[in-house]
Amino acid sequence: MIKIYHNNRCKKSREAIEYLKEKKIKFTIIEYLKVNLSIDEMTILISKLNIDPINLVRKNEIIWKDKFKKQDHSKLDIIKILVSNPKLIERPIIENSDKAIIGRPIENLIEFLKSN
Repeated sequence: MIKIYHNNRCKKSREAIEYLKEKKIKFTIIEYLKVNLSIDEMTILISKLNIDPINLVRKNEIIWKDKFKKQDHSKLDIIKILVSNPKLIERPIIENSDKAIIGRPIENLIEFLKSN
């Protein structure tokens, strides 16, 4: 089953959901701003994305610029920051059982579905 980590205020996230609906693909929505991910869940998700944790950070968010940008952070520090500040998580994230992608642009989602 596909999961989509979704922020309803994000246009790209809404587009990804619409695309999945159009293609009649079953999926589960994880509203990560309402249901905080644990450190373990975030670590697993980052592993499935096959990226460094810093690459999941929305670096243009004010909270990042004001609180975290000018500091050195370990990978675990970044994961803890993302768990504590889910607004900083890039979106949407689309996950299946063993892989995940950041679904922006929508072409990332299309390629992901083709390869799975």
